[in-house]
Amino acid sequence: MVTVKINGVTRSYPREATWVDVVQDIQPQMEDDILLVRVNGRLTELHRHVKEGELEPVTIRDAPGIAAYQRSAVMLLLKAFYHVAGPENVDKVNVHFSVGKGLFVEPIGRFALGQELLDRVKARMDFYIAEKMPIMKRNIPTEDAIELFHKHRMYDKEKLFRYRLVSGVNIYAMDNFEDYFYGYMVQNTGYIKHYDLQLYEDGLVLILPRADVEAPLPQFQPQKNLYSILWDSTQWGRQIGVENVADLNGVISQQGLSHLILIQEAHQERQIAEIAARIAKNRSTKLVMIAGPSSSGKTTFSHRLSIQLEGLGLKPHPIEVDNYFVNREDSPRDAQGNYNYEALECLDVEQFNRDMSALLRGEEVELPRYNFQKGVREYRGDRLKLGPDDILVMEGLHCLNDKLSYALPKESKFKIYISALTQLNVDEHNRIPTTDGRLLRRMVRDARTRGASAQETIRRWPSVRRGEEDNIFPFQEGADAMFNSALIYELAVLKPYAVPLLFSIPRDCPEYEEATRLLKFLDYFIGVSSEDIPHNSILREFIGGSCLKV
Repeated sequence: MVTVKINGVTRSYPREATWVDVVQDIQPQMEDDILLVRVNGRLTELHRHVKEGELEPVTIRDAPGIAAYQRSAVMLLLKAFYHVAGPENVDKVNVHFSVGKGLFVEPIGRFALGQELLDRVKARMDFYIAEKMPIMKRNIPTEDAIELFHKHRMYDKEKLFRYRLVSGVNIYAMDNFEDYFYGYMVQNTGYIKHYDLQLYEDGLVLILPRADVEAPLPQFQPQKNLYSILWDSTQWGRQIGVENVADLNGVISQQGLSHLILIQEAHQERQIAEIAARIAKNRSTKLVMIAGPSSSGKTTFSHRLSIQLEGLGLKPHPIEVDNYFVNREDSPRDAQGNYNYEALECLDVEQFNRDMSALLRGEEVELPRYNFQKGVREYRGDRLKLGPDDILVMEGLHCLNDKLSYALPKESKFKIYISALTQLNVDEHNRIPTTDGRLLRRMVRDARTRGASAQETIRRWPSVRRGEEDNIFPFQEGADAMFNSALIYELAVLKPYAVPLLFSIPRDCPEYEEATRLLKFLDYFIGVSSEDIPHNSILREFIGGSCLKV
């Protein structure tokens, strides 16, 4: 017998029992299905045999649970789609990116993607869910996996494992449908209780539960501008022949990264120049307002945009909205009693509007500087008066929120949303969340500039993400322009910086689980030196060596 401690109570189970047997004893006390378990702090799937230790259930309210649900639902969709369309008619099904609280999926092949086909796919998915079809897992030699994916015409996966040094690959199967997924899966299809499919643009969206939405499913919210920039980035990657990690590894191993770096940087510079030209064309624009989530490269972008504006005859002046913070003692607090520096109330909105309005009237204004060490706003004689060619380039968390600039004329503002929207996939069925790229950027930068450990960065990340969900993402569609700061090569460059930081996280701390996940993720990439990265690159804001004041 094996003893397992659950919620302080010790239970005994036969050695041949699985975690499925164990969770049945505690499932009635849970509001949500138990999808995975932690045993002695380590994640494991339910099909594994029990072992002695302490068990913690993982549900859809937990990050690993929601990820497992999502992967399993994607595999369910793939099996149903191949069955309905006919495997001989399906060239590829690309799972691309998140948009409007759904996953955008691009099926390619000899079929008519319409509502009739989608209804048949949904019916087949519902059939598999009702059957509670087991999701089986087995490990096979890497060479066998390469042959298997070639047979299944999953060529992206075939190429991916040609660059892996691992001896074995975990293969998941639903009946006769086999695939590879990066991460854990639920035990059977019966766990996928909530989902929806909708036609959208050139594909469909798979809508799944979210941990931050109480309803079974979030409402799909079309995001035309965000979709456009994500799709354009995807198409550009396709155009240059780098759609996934295997493609990138192929470039690195066969010809080196230098040429691809030049192409990517030129592509971004052209986009920045186009935004600058739009701003310069409208002479009523006096306020360029830049916002984006953490580690988007806002500072470097604002400098490069300013250089382009200068090249067009304008005189840009940087304004950091954070200088309008109220004194620390007057800052609002969150539910835990900590200062909530991401709330709009942290800013002296009234003073900001008075100063900006005065500048627009042609008056001279003394601008504040916030002393972050003392937690007070100070005045040091920084005076500014705008001439005909002067323009303010400001960045801040709330710049897209009209409540920040309520008193300023709409025609005077040009809003820009910037984010690192990763265009690469691991392979056709395994997307790279944009948050992973930003987290790695922040981890490397914080270690270099703030002496912060990777453990600290990971611990703070959920709070950062909540602030983004509340204060940035709701306003992104109102931007006049969007800019994708992700560099198609950057994860290969970040890898040598990030890996030692992640290995430094102790095994016995809560952040170790996330560190292990990120290390496994980075293992897909061939790491490269940063020596060829231009000194004005957005990536330099994080790895160091920028020629700009970042």
